[in-house]
Order: sequence, then structure tokens, then C-alpha cells
Amino acid sequence: MKLKKIIAASSIIASSLVVQMAYAADTIKVGVLHSLSGTMAISETTLKDTVLMMIEEQNKAGGLLGKQLEPVVVDPASNWPLFAEKTRELLAKEKVDVIFGCWTSVSRKSALPVLEELNGLLFYPVQYEGEESSKNVFYTGAAPNQQAIPAVDYLMDEIGATRWVLAGTDYVYPRTTNKILKAYLKSKGVKDSDIMINYTPFGHSDWQGIVSDIKKFGSAGKKTAVVSTINGDANIPFYKELGNQGISAEDIPVVAFSVGEEELSGFDTKPLVGHLAAWNYFQSVESEENEAFIANWKKYIGDDKRVTNDPMEATYIGFKMWAKAVEKVGTTEVDAVEQALIGIAVPNLTGGTAVMNANHHLSKPVLIGEIQEDGQFEVVSETPDTVIGDAWSNFLDSSKNLISDWTAPVSCGNFDVKTAKCSGQNF
Repeated sequence: MKLKKIIAASSIIASSLVVQMAYAADTIKVGVLHSLSGTMAISETTLKDTVLMMIEEQNKAGGLLGKQLEPVVVDPASNWPLFAEKTRELLAKEKVDVIFGCWTSVSRKSALPVLEELNGLLFYPVQYEGEESSKNVFYTGAAPNQQAIPAVDYLMDEIGATRWVLAGTDYVYPRTTNKILKAYLKSKGVKDSDIMINYTPFGHSDWQGIVSDIKKFGSAGKKTAVVSTINGDANIPFYKELGNQGISAEDIPVVAFSVGEEELSGFDTKPLVGHLAAWNYFQSVESEENEAFIANWKKYIGDDKRVTNDPMEATYIGFKMWAKAVEKVGTTEVDAVEQALIGIAVPNLTGGTAVMNANHHLSKPVLIGEIQEDGQFEVVSETPDTVIGDAWSNFLDSSKNLISDWTAPVSCGNFDVKTAKCSGQNF
């Protein structure tokens, strides 16, 4: 009798394993690599939810290639080395077909060697510093020429700024972006003495002294502007301190590259009215696509007060493009999908069309928005057409001769147009 029970139990276990294996074979696994805890959770948790919403919508529409999509969510916890470990877990253990994730550049650079080693595919949805191109990454956020440079042009041309504070969190994105901006400002005739650069750690909270220095720097009789690459929850005390010290947008305007609707929903925006942000999307933009996206998001999340933002749109575009490429080639195999993605076009949420270029960057419009009391942005400037993202800056000697082109015959992320050769690593 005992033997029969053991045999019966073994049969049940074996049947369960067969069902699980069949289920795994009948799904397409989608990795979600976003910090759900730590200093970057304020920004990244929403992107995790965006991916899950897109998966749910795709599954309701029949999935892909006759299979349902299965999300695999991990939490790298704002711990940069952990992004590499979690990427390896997603690719080697979970066998995901694609990954949507990362926010900070240091997290992306942590994941990058693993992606290239295991031939994974990452869609990166956040503005970044450029100076990188990988066959395994599609950059759906803004490159510097799609955000930082146009923002400086706006402050220079429309507001008359001649003195500049470059304030950032102390890691690769702000430092490289500010290196590009400093070179750009100097090409426009700005002197070193009119450029102040400051870096603070992630999660920095004591802004009194730094804001005092900014206020003093802006009192020299020249129109001064702050270009902010401050990331994560450090933005909340930074903007509060601006208000505490009476710095208004009329006095010293701040243009931010990492502050959107989601971040503004966390605190009183009245002292911030008139300050600026540069993105490729704002929730306030009116279009049929955006109206539908906002409605779907609020329904999915179950909260009419939740907002949308630029990295959400970048996630949406990347997901739509990936699904379209998979359907085009009839497989999720990375090399086939990578080539199929080039040239793919989908509607963006601000009207017009987003196109994936041969350098794995999008063509996108550039918008400058002014903060309103309700935490939304009024668009005060927009490029007349879309702008192709540059992987390599034209303002740095180290990269001004480089281009990225992942199509034959170049098939290279850092092709030197002078030597007609690829120059070493692609990142």
C-alpha cells in the first residue's frame, strides 16, 4: 500500500513538472529589471508597472507568435552591481527573451557586459549621456542632442542665460552630460568663470549650503540658469530648498532632465512653478494616442490621480517596437529581432512617428515644459520635427569622429569616419 502511494505521488510530481515545462515552452518570457526599493524606486517602480500593463494588453490581444507573454520581475534595489547579477539571473536562469529595464547609466553599464556575454536584449527607456553603442541595447530615451543641448539652447536664446550652474548626482550620466555641455557652452563663447559645476551623492538631502552657493553665483549681474541632472529622491529636498531660499524661476530658472510628472507628484509644486524640464513627452500633450494611453494607465493602475511621464512613453515605444519586430521575423531570437528592429516605426504619444535608427536610437521630438501648480507641464518649446538621437557627441574630441551603425557593411557601434575602422570596444 505504501509503495502504491509513493508511486502515485511520484506520478503527480512528474505530471506537474511536465505541465510546468510545457507552460514555459508555450510562453515568451519578458524580463523586468527595475529598482523597486532604494533611492531610485521613486522613478523606477512606475516603469515596472508600465511593462506589466503592456504585457497584459498584448496578452489580451492574443500574445505573440501564438504564445502568451510571461513577466519575470526582479528588484536590483538601486544597488548598481546587483544589476549585473539580476541580468545574469534573467538571461541564464529564467531564459527571458527580452529585458526592459534600468534607469541610471551606472545600472545600465553594470548590466551591459552580461548582456553582451550572454547575447541578451535590453530596452533602456531613460535619457542618458550617450558615448555608448551596443548591439544588445536599444536606447529609447533621449541622447544629449535630444534633451541637454536643446535645453541649453532654449535657456540661452529665449531666457538670455549667460551664466550656468551644472548640478548633478555623482555618477556617469551627469558627469558625462556636463562634460558635453561644458564643451558646448565654451563653443558658444561662455567663459570657465561663468560655469559652476556641483555633484552630490545619490539620496543627498542637505541642500542648504549648495543652494546658497547657487544663489551667490547667480547674483553677479548676469542671467543665471541651473541645468539639473540630479536623479531620484534627492530632487525633493533640492526643490524644497530652492523655495526656502526664495529662488524663483524668474530669478534663476532650473531646467531638469530627470524630473517629470511622477517625481513632481511627491511634493508641493507651488514654489516650483515656472521652472523647466526637457523631455520628449509630457502628459499634458494632446493627441488621440496619448489620451488612450493615459486612460489605459489609470484603469490598469486603479488610480485616477496617477500620472504618466517620458520614460513611460519610451517604455511603451520600445515594447511596441519589440513586439512588431518579433511578429515580423516570427521568432524571439535576439540576432534576428535586433536586425528587424532597425527601421521599425510606431506612433509616439505626442503625435507623429517614432523610428528606430541604425544606431539603435530613436527619432523623437524635443519638448521644453514649464512646471504648473498641478504638477503638470505646459509646453513652451517644441522642435518642428523629430530629432535623431546621436550615440556619440560632436562636441568631445574623443568621439566627434565616431558614428554608430549596426547595419551591414559597417555593423559597428563606434565606426571612425576618418580611419574607416571600428575603434575597439562598443561601449
